[in-house]
Amino acid sequence: MTFGPTIKTEFSAALPVVFAVVALAGCSGLTQRSERFARVDQALVAAAYRPGGRRPALPALSTNSALADFLTYAILNHPQVEAAYFDWSAAIENVTVARSLPDPQLTFQADIMDVVTSVMPGLMQSFPGPGKLRAAAKVAAADSHGKYFAFEKAVLQTAFAVKQSYYRLWFIDDKIRVDREMMQLLAELERIARSQNESGQATLQDVYRAQIEEDRLGSEIAGLEDSRQLLRAEFKAALGLNSEQPEPASPATFEGTTLDWTPEQILDTAFARNPQLKAMAAEVQSAQASLDLAYKAKVPDTSLGLMADAKMAPVLYRPLATITLPIWRDKLAAQIAAAQATQRAAQARLSAEQINVAVMFAEKSFDYRQNARSLALLREKLLPKSRQSLELARSAYLSGKTDFFNLIDAEKTLLDFRMSEIEARTERELILSEISLLIAGIPPKNAPLLLNVNADENHSTHSPP
Repeated sequence: MTFGPTIKTEFSAALPVVFAVVALAGCSGLTQRSERFARVDQALVAAAYRPGGRRPALPALSTNSALADFLTYAILNHPQVEAAYFDWSAAIENVTVARSLPDPQLTFQADIMDVVTSVMPGLMQSFPGPGKLRAAAKVAAADSHGKYFAFEKAVLQTAFAVKQSYYRLWFIDDKIRVDREMMQLLAELERIARSQNESGQATLQDVYRAQIEEDRLGSEIAGLEDSRQLLRAEFKAALGLNSEQPEPASPATFEGTTLDWTPEQILDTAFARNPQLKAMAAEVQSAQASLDLAYKAKVPDTSLGLMADAKMAPVLYRPLATITLPIWRDKLAAQIAAAQATQRAAQARLSAEQINVAVMFAEKSFDYRQNARSLALLREKLLPKSRQSLELARSAYLSGKTDFFNLIDAEKTLLDFRMSEIEARTERELILSEISLLIAGIPPKNAPLLLNVNADENHSTHSPP
């Protein structure tokens, strides 16, 4: 097969354009420093959270599993954490998009009279003004920075949800156990009342009072057992299990939360680690980068291209160039003013959240101190005295020195104090969990976060992009 001279000339004239398109195909842009560090961070977290792009093997849960296993299971399994992780991943990819040049354009022009007199294929590339791509990359990097801390917040919230349902479930079992022990005590008191009635030292009304109290406790136990089903459902949901999946095992061993830090250390840690504060600090960085980008709007953008007339002999090459004219001063001023206002709003939100964290910590610290006082009062004074009071009331009733009402009242007082002690212990664990996880931002040991995977602080998301 042969080509005529005209076709050969047109083909050879188009060769520079063809070679340019082939050369540009598959090109990669120049990565930014913040982009490289963000990808290093993602690789570190992915190795623990989604190695090879797949969910890692989850811990096998049994009644003998430690609380840490339940926390690890929930963090690796819960869809809320997974959604935040992939939001962060998407934000990192957006850094590459932001710092890349616009796609080149393949152009075509022809002059036609009675016949085609010229055929001009060409290639055009736009170039944003100096510094614009770098500024856009900084905006996207700051956004990915904030998305990481949204992921960290999701991990901590999931861990808190597990602990919250775990402690409530554990202590409701304690309440049921105490109620059943008191039921046995009431059965003994009813037997005493019957014996006193048979000997003529008491009326049948005492027996009825004991039975009424037994019925009341029986109803309370039924209510607690019913609410236990709700807490089981909450525990299952906290582990990221849906309704169709089998019920998880319940831990057989209680593990409390320890936080052996001074209040000053905890508050300092909160300001350094709290993921909400970190996310808002990233928002401030993003706003600053957006302001820098707004100032770059004054810089013109250029486009360069080349066309070749395939019908000319010799070949006619036509270079092309365009430049934008940012002449609308009110538009430029509005862009800058909007960016400045956004930055100030972000800084104000960060300051407000810092105040909020300090107030939350003060509230929880007060709650913890109040709880410690209540527990000490119950354990050291009220419970021992109420047990002694019940024993004295029983002895007095047997000797006819008091009536059955005082005996039942002593039993109710002991029950109330025992229940109050369980509630105080529950509140203590929840307060410590909230302080450590949601306020101080201290992650569980096996959480797939940068604090736990030994990331280089200079190359991590914990440093500004």
